[in-house]
Amino acid sequence: MLQTLKTLTLIPARMASTRLPNKPLADICGKPMIVHVADRAAAAKLGRTVVATDSEEIFAAVQAHGHEVIMTRSDHESGSDRIYEALQKVDPNGEMEAIVNVQGDLPTIDPETIRRALLPLVDGPADIATLGVEITVDEEKINPNVVKIVGSPMNGGERLRALYFTRATAPYGDGPLYHHIGL
Repeated sequence: MLQTLKTLTLIPARMASTRLPNKPLADICGKPMIVHVADRAAAAKLGRTVVATDSEEIFAAVQAHGHEVIMTRSDHESGSDRIYEALQKVDPNGEMEAIVNVQGDLPTIDPETIRRALLPLVDGPADIATLGVEITVDEEKINPNVVKIVGSPMNGGERLRALYFTRATAPYGDGPLYHHIGL
């Protein structure tokens, strides 16, 4: 069913990272980080993959490595806002059935992981889906750099219905706490 779903993968990228300056262009084995992300997103074979950026440097680097890239405004408050603008430019007639938002700082993401994010859209009941992994390191539970998913289990615990996402220490009891993967 994934093969018949008209899918567009968008990757937001900006240079204004506060924790790691110029993060999208960080050299990893001879290629910029954002290019590694685009390579992996394209390898998921879900359809068209486009990097959305407000930086001419990122634009040039992505284009030089053969990936599609578009310019967006620089005044977006979030990556989701950049994705929305890019979607309006890339799919103005709303023909896509699924949009995958792959964060630009996931250079080692497995293409199959990207594909798995679409499964709840195919077999329901969901209109939006993301991925998370159980936090197994106690320090990550209180680390503000780790986005946590707070939710309730469904499908026998195989899936989680997300209630909200937070960088703060999330409340948890006997059950597991999950780290949000940027999809």
